[in-house]
Amino acid sequence: VGTVSITAVDSSTVSATGIAGTGASGATTVTTNIFAVTVASGTNPYGTGNKFYLNGVVSPTISIAEGSTFRFDQSASSNSSHPLRFSTTANGTHGGGSEYTTGVTTSGTAGQAGAYVQITVANSAPTLYYYCTNHSGMGGTANTP
Repeated sequence: VGTVSITAVDSSTVSATGIAGTGASGATTVTTNIFAVTVASGTNPYGTGNKFYLNGVVSPTISIAEGSTFRFDQSASSNSSHPLRFSTTANGTHGGGSEYTTGVTTSGTAGQAGAYVQITVANSAPTLYYYCTNHSGMGGTANTP
């Protein structure tokens, strides 16, 4: 997902494609906190129909650790009209909850190249639920250990 440029200690530039990176001068830690999001028919605890798939798995329960950053890549065309968001309520706004925005940034339009939702999980963040803003029953649970 995208390209990250990392400046090395000797000021040369190294390109890394498809990963997220963090680090300080002299040491770079590469992380893979990127979920590829697609939409397809499937079954989850809400029933059968269109569901979010994260890295090819239908509506999995995921763990997103406090203090870490996670990107949900929504550039696949199947995401069109299915913006992913977070809530503290199961099924988000469809379950009577509201959108959770602490540490969340969005870029682009779901289903178009470069679109993503990114969250830097706050310390003491509650259990979150990812959901589609337009359609009920598409998401799942995001534990925040």
